[in-house]
Amino acid sequence: MQETIKLTSVLTCPACGHARAETMPTDACIYFYECTACKTLLKPLAGDCCVFCSYGSVKCPPMQSAGSATGCCG
Repeated sequence: MQETIKLTSVLTCPACGHARAETMPTDACIYFYECTACKTLLKPLAGDCCVFCSYGSVKCPPMQSAGSATGCCG
């Protein structure tokens, strides 16, 4: 049984705690994201491929479909 890929993830800023639902692209990684509340520029944590994998409630679409076997978006 194949899981449905989720395209919405709630990004939570580690600096101020602000959370916002964002739509994830299926064909690209988002390496930088500016918090809409405090303007902190979020970058992926070491070992993560994008801000959704680091700060999101749901991993990015490539990681959902391939898992950690590929280790990166694309």
